[in-house]
Amino acid sequence: MAALFDPKLLQLFLIGLGETAAMTLASTGISYLLGLPLGLLLVLTDRDGIMPKPSLSRALGMVINCIRSLPFIILLVVVMPVTRAITGTTVGSKAMLVPLVIAATPYIARVVEGSIREIDAGVIEAAQAMGASPLQIVLRVMLPEAGPSLLIGATVATTTILGYSALSGIVGGGGLGAIAINYGYYRRTTDIMMVAVVLLVLLVQLVQEFGGRIARRSDRRLT
Repeated sequence: MAALFDPKLLQLFLIGLGETAAMTLASTGISYLLGLPLGLLLVLTDRDGIMPKPSLSRALGMVINCIRSLPFIILLVVVMPVTRAITGTTVGSKAMLVPLVIAATPYIARVVEGSIREIDAGVIEAAQAMGASPLQIVLRVMLPEAGPSLLIGATVATTTILGYSALSGIVGGGGLGAIAINYGYYRRTTDIMMVAVVLLVLLVQLVQEFGGRIARRSDRRLT
């Protein structure tokens, strides 16, 4: 296979691998900074939450559902004006951070919401009975109790974003996805496409294994 022996192609794959990893890690980090508080807000302001504001919770839920209902390839095109306004361009790995974050934040918010809702209501009620403030309940009860579930959710979210980053190669997003599409599809160089696909699969397996181990170690029920 030419892709395994050509130094220029090897360098191309190394650059693509680095761009994919950078896009995935950066967009995951930014999305969690936005999605974690958003997911908590969905739970806290729910009708049965500790800060009930059902109208706010429903409005946030509707916005999240609207964004999540858009296929990522369509979202890429729709947010191009926003991408250009923020980054000055619509191509390249840096530009793809904008649609990746927009697509991933609502997804992460729902993941966080599901993890927080798994907490035993009795634990939260006990904290309220002891006079804990909402912030104390979030920091000392909700997040620690939901820790393992949140870590598993983070692993799933990261692999999902990794898939999104590969798909962004269709519109010039860079990374392994762009290599697979530009060389494997447009130029019909099957061996290059297969190497790019294998590298993507290995990245997913690495993230899944790493995240799973951290989640198991943090789960107090297993110790």
